[in-house]
Amino acid sequence: MNINQLILRNLKKNLKNYYLYVFALSFSAALYFAFVTLQYDPSIDQVKSSIKGAAAIRTASILLVVIVAIFLLYANNLFIKRRSKEIGLFQLIGMTKNKIFRTLSAENFFLYFGSLVIGIFIGFSASRLIIMILFKITDVEGIAGLHFSGKALIQTLAVFTVIYLFIMLMNYSFIKRQTILSLFRVISMAEGKVKRISFIETLIGVIGIILIIAGYYISSKLFDGDHTTMKELFLAMISILGTVIIGTYLFYKGSVSFIANMIRKKKDGYLNINEVLSLSSIMFRIKSNALLLTIITTVSALAIGLLSLSYISYYSAEKTAKNNVPADFSITNIQNAADFEKALNANNIKSTEKKIDVIEVNINIEKILEEKNRKGLYVDPKQMPLPVISEQAVKGIDLSPEETRFTGYSDLMQKFMSFKESGQIELKGKNNVIPQNYVGLNKDFVVSYYFTKGGLPVAIVDETIFEQLKKDLDPDIQQESSIYIGIDITDKAKIEKANVIFHKMAFSEENDSRLDMINDQKKNMGLIMFIVGFLGLTFLITSGCILYFKQMDESEDEKSNYTILRKLGFTQGDLLIGIQAKQSFNFGIPLVIGLLHSYFAVQSGWFLFGAELWTPMIIVMVLYTVLYSIFGLLSVLYCKKVIKEAL
Repeated sequence: MNINQLILRNLKKNLKNYYLYVFALSFSAALYFAFVTLQYDPSIDQVKSSIKGAAAIRTASILLVVIVAIFLLYANNLFIKRRSKEIGLFQLIGMTKNKIFRTLSAENFFLYFGSLVIGIFIGFSASRLIIMILFKITDVEGIAGLHFSGKALIQTLAVFTVIYLFIMLMNYSFIKRQTILSLFRVISMAEGKVKRISFIETLIGVIGIILIIAGYYISSKLFDGDHTTMKELFLAMISILGTVIIGTYLFYKGSVSFIANMIRKKKDGYLNINEVLSLSSIMFRIKSNALLLTIITTVSALAIGLLSLSYISYYSAEKTAKNNVPADFSITNIQNAADFEKALNANNIKSTEKKIDVIEVNINIEKILEEKNRKGLYVDPKQMPLPVISEQAVKGIDLSPEETRFTGYSDLMQKFMSFKESGQIELKGKNNVIPQNYVGLNKDFVVSYYFTKGGLPVAIVDETIFEQLKKDLDPDIQQESSIYIGIDITDKAKIEKANVIFHKMAFSEENDSRLDMINDQKKNMGLIMFIVGFLGLTFLITSGCILYFKQMDESEDEKSNYTILRKLGFTQGDLLIGIQAKQSFNFGIPLVIGLLHSYFAVQSGWFLFGAELWTPMIIVMVLYTVLYSIFGLLSVLYCKKVIKEAL
């Protein structure tokens, strides 16, 4: 057999064994080429100019390279170690190390660049679809064409060639430093197995669980008023990050083995075949992969968390806009409103108008403010300037002259300034103080954020009290405008046409369009969601492949054990049940821990991004879980193949 035949045979063998590596490489190349194509595609100039997306796309492409490079280098490290015996045999038959390196390099060249060419072709074919998705998410009107970019091709080839050179350097270094004896021992050295659980490992496991719980607890209290300065918030965030990451590493290093050992002791060491294949394997192998699993878990949590937060903001765009602009158009000038309605009528667009007089009054809220919020409040609760309106401006509200109700309160403000259900407050005019009974809080927003300053509540009082306050105003705290005019379009199909007319009127910033606010938020958060989703999908594919390769190697290592068990009379079905449980642990533990990390991260600050939590977060988590589980299923299928070949 000559060298060319050897290369072809090895290429065929590796393609058969590492088809998922070829898929992941092709997929990564396709994503990168399609993503880089966005930078040079003229059809997305509107996206880049309207939301300054060029820098974001360029930064994301760099992060994409980092993820792909780490994956390829790690996967190559696994493969070269798996082929250590093969390399040792080549040396035994007289091949020099340089010749072995050239043989492996030639084989790797065809595998690598063949996958790269396939990936570039797929990326080019899918680039139009990706641009259409970007247009859809960001609500940008444009024509997505199939555009081939020579610059994108050169950049992709250059990046992946550099990665290939690093892979060759890694292979050369590995071959040069290994002796023939060490090549036959490298696998057993790489996969250390522990015979029993020591006290130190038990202690490490307990500490890991405690650190994770501590990080979760601190994150749940992050915005509850305990941390009132930027320095305290920063230190709290650093402590959360440190405790959770270190706790995750210690969890894999000791907690999993500790918990599995407790289960085994509870059974007095009598394990059935399924528990031997799953529980015992998890105990002795997962700690050797603690660092890898910690990285995968942490980055998975980061990807899920960022995607959840961006989707929360995107999903909440309409509700957030409705809270800030209660009507289709909010205007604070009577003449502007009259001109706008006149223009609407001229274009046969029917509308309804609602006017509300709004005044600013200092209110003493000290007695209704929750104790936990007093420390972090940056304004004097005895002199809180809040907008005040009459009960006649709000439908369904009937108050006595002694009662005041608040309305329109954001989730963000609720974290920093929450109220009791009832209590005593004081409405302070310039010369007089009017005591009132606070009777509760409504969620409805009735005036625009021009008056509420982005989330403060509006006080509703009896008409007689409102008139008293109007006669005793403090001019130093009044807004420039004291009237809110909400204009709703009767036929919602004509809102876009009305919005065009609104822009032609050239109103000031105090006049707002709800549609503009929705579109602006969707454009900004849509691009962020698109980029985070792109990076998250790449990481999901690469990390799933890495775990698959690890399980593939472990299955090959345990093939002799399967042979013995088959000879003892256990069927393929008996072994497969244990394997399924094992893969559920191997893929399920990082997934569950990553989901928990992301949940507590999102839960601690979701209100900074939007008005909806559960629906967008659950959608992201379920989608990620489904895609991630595919690799667990592939691992089970591969193990089934190994079991079948074991006898």
